[in-house]
This record gives sequence, C-alpha cells and structure tokens, in this order.
Amino acid sequence: MYKNSKKTIGSLGLAMLAIIQANAQGVQGITAAESSLIGYVDPVASLCLVIGAVVGIIGGVRVYIKWNSGDQDINKELMGWGGSCLFMVLVSVVIKAFFGV
Repeated sequence: MYKNSKKTIGSLGLAMLAIIQANAQGVQGITAAESSLIGYVDPVASLCLVIGAVVGIIGGVRVYIKWNSGDQDINKELMGWGGSCLFMVLVSVVIKAFFGV
C-alpha cells in the first residue's frame, strides 16, 4: 500500500510540472500575441482617420450639392455625414486609448 502512494505522489508531481511548463508556454504565447497586436494599433487608427477624412470630404460635397440645388433636408444630410465622420475619428481615439498606445 505504501508503494502505491509513492507512485501516486510521483505522478502528481510530474503532472504539476507539466502544468507549470504549459502555463509558462501559454504566457509566452499571450505576450507574443499582445506585442504583435499592439504593432497593428497605430496603422489601424491611422486608417480610421483617413476613412473619416474621406467620409467628411464626400459628405461635404454632397451637402454642398444639395444646398445649391435647394433641397429642404440639408440638416438631416449634414447630421448624417457629420456624425459618421465624427464616429470614425472617435473610433481611432478609442482604439489608441483601449490599447494604451
């Protein structure tokens, strides 16, 4: 009976070592993924700003065309395009703040 408990304790010890080693490898993998992800934050934030600028320019041109043609719903158009432009700018700020870059 005493021999079986020695084998059980030895097996538990080996299992604990395997778990600790797997946990260390998991932490290294997470750290590598985090550093890789942080490398993409600045380009994505810049891309959001560029998309926001393009949306703003297109929206400005569309509002100008509607204004010159005498449409009555300019305010609705202006709020829609302005809101989408503001959203894209805020997304880039929030992305940088979320990842701490």
